[in-house]
Amino acid sequence: MATFNYSGSSFYYNDQPVRLISGAIHYFRTVPEYWQDRLIKLQACGFNTVETYVAWNLHEPKKGEFHFEGMADLVRFIELAGDLGLHVIVRPAPYICAEWEFGGLPSWLLEDSDMRLRCYHEPFLDHVDAYYDVLLPMLKPLLCTNGGPIIAMQIENEYGSYGNDKRYLTHLKDSMISRGVDVLLFTSDGPDDAMLQGGMVPGVLETVNFGSRPVEAFNKLREYQPDAPIMCMEYWNGWFDHWHEEHHTRPAENVAEVLDEMLSLGASVNFYMFHGGTNFGFYNGANGHTFDSYEPTTTSYDYDSLLNESGEPTPKYFAVREVISKYVDLGPCELPAPIEKKAYGRVEMKEQTALTANLDRISVPIYSAYPETMEKLGQDYGFIHYSTFISGPRPKDEFFIQDLHDRAQVFLNGQLAATLDRTRPEVKLEFEVPADGLHVSILVENLGRVNYGPFMRDCKGIKEGVRYGRQFLSEWTTYTLPLTDLSGLVFDGLSEQAEPSFFRGVLVVDDPADTFLSMEGWIKGVVFINGYNLGRYWNVGPQKTLYVPSPLLKQGDNEIVIFELHGTSEVAVTFVDQPDIG
Repeated sequence: MATFNYSGSSFYYNDQPVRLISGAIHYFRTVPEYWQDRLIKLQACGFNTVETYVAWNLHEPKKGEFHFEGMADLVRFIELAGDLGLHVIVRPAPYICAEWEFGGLPSWLLEDSDMRLRCYHEPFLDHVDAYYDVLLPMLKPLLCTNGGPIIAMQIENEYGSYGNDKRYLTHLKDSMISRGVDVLLFTSDGPDDAMLQGGMVPGVLETVNFGSRPVEAFNKLREYQPDAPIMCMEYWNGWFDHWHEEHHTRPAENVAEVLDEMLSLGASVNFYMFHGGTNFGFYNGANGHTFDSYEPTTTSYDYDSLLNESGEPTPKYFAVREVISKYVDLGPCELPAPIEKKAYGRVEMKEQTALTANLDRISVPIYSAYPETMEKLGQDYGFIHYSTFISGPRPKDEFFIQDLHDRAQVFLNGQLAATLDRTRPEVKLEFEVPADGLHVSILVENLGRVNYGPFMRDCKGIKEGVRYGRQFLSEWTTYTLPLTDLSGLVFDGLSEQAEPSFFRGVLVVDDPADTFLSMEGWIKGVVFINGYNLGRYWNVGPQKTLYVPSPLLKQGDNEIVIFELHGTSEVAVTFVDQPDIG
């Protein structure tokens, strides 16, 4: 057993003063085979603590169905950290932000049209408590008070940036305590009056999040909490990327200078991020700061952090270590051997098949008067295909998708007529309807639910309806396409691509190693290797390659399936040994 608490301006571990030098590593953004490698590198940099969020949507993807294996094996990740002698800070659900899909909330919450999020709304709290009933007993043996490495746990996350419902925050606190959580509890918010007033909980330690001006931030914190240690729970030493943007970077020298200033003040710190990792699959989030803004996050979560996306130390790593060595006796830097990277070269796609030819093989038709959202149909991520018929003749009029979330390709009699996007309202689609009518089909992509701010109620698909002129269109056939099982696809030979299509090829590997998949020449889509969803690619950048960790490969044949929405200049991909994320 151990104790971790604070008195005055200092933290104490077993009654000995301790300064926390912590780094964020998200178990759900790194393959389990590499968890130990990343943790050893964190420790070698002079850190004594690792911090992680807990992604509710990863662990309860369907209501009442829990998953804690593989990349979701939170207990194993914490145990590995403890075996290395690291302290662990856990920031559990319900909400984590993290540029993660829906801020970690499970999409099935939105099936209830009356659901209220992140407040004292009993149906929401019932779901949270049911999840805590499963999660917290798993963490209880890992608390330092029970001999484990967990020294502290967070209540909610940056709640003052969202609301001020203290009854809700108190419920979360009580829910954790009643389930045996007896370690230090804390909150974290921006160093702003409204944020601190909204996010603080009586009797709970408050920490602050920022990327610069630590004196100013800590002074604001002390106004509200004068007799407690100062800690930056999120030191933003890098930043995340959106599609259509440039890759964000921050000079290592600047990161080191701000860290030095924080440590000279006697503060504790948690780097957000120490190692970013990857938004595999459809788990990237999005920002939507206003009603009509929407910015989806890239597959790469490199974050310009101390370890890059594939886990290798960057100049920032060594600059930070040098600063820490001024305050802690570190000794020599002993790093694990670099993980092997290989350029496997060019792989041609040999087979192809159109989406519409396979709808009944990978989905089941649903009939409704109006288009329904993904959530109403029990779908979490991926794509959704709607189709109907417009009778004719009709003169030219405008075609409206009312409240589209997020990006739609519209086909008239099988021919692409327009690509509509919620962020590009200036794009219009007008057409005439001939006497024999038109078959209309719409493929909508969920680009990631909003993970931060006031517009998180981000249902996907078509939220309101579809109109031709003033008339709403009815009699829809819908196929949900989460793309979790592609075994039903039937492939043919290559042909000219006329619609969203799947391509298949084989990468032959003698010795599996880390590699990076270049999608040069392709426009937009998703890549699967041996059935594993690597994530999205998009030629708008900044990201140009997809990271492929070696544990996803096997000796011999490795199946590559690409779902391309538009087309490619060359039906081949190239595996390289260096990333290109912008």
